[in-house]
Amino acid sequence: MFDRCLYFNTNHLARLIEKRWKDAYGELGLAPAHAYLLRLILQQPGLMQKDIAVQLHLEKSTITRFVQKMSDAGYLKRKIPASGSLKEQAIFPTAKAKKIEKPLNDIGDQLYKSMQSLLSEKDLIQLVTSIKDTAKKV
Repeated sequence: MFDRCLYFNTNHLARLIEKRWKDAYGELGLAPAHAYLLRLILQQPGLMQKDIAVQLHLEKSTITRFVQKMSDAGYLKRKIPASGSLKEQAIFPTAKAKKIEKPLNDIGDQLYKSMQSLLSEKDLIQLVTSIKDTAKKV
């Protein structure tokens, strides 16, 4: 009955992936979404929250909460942009975030390799591309 059901099959896969990612980033005391936020800001310091939301495919209000939590934890800091607008602030990593950049990236690489061991690299890239393309159409 559920062989053709996108809903149940993608949710099942998402739960399995969520557990693996939680366990991996849990070593650093981070939720996967917070870890990816840090990785993004470490890679592109000074991003605005709206740009972060686009890249992480999350609502701006969710990003606001994530940034606040990571700021409170000492990983991120906000700065008023050159335009002087108080509505949108640039987000930067702190020294604390920079200290865990290598472990963050190492965990990301390990997770990618673990997925490659289940699928080939070509199949993994094709699957992710297909998921992204489908999400754009829904």
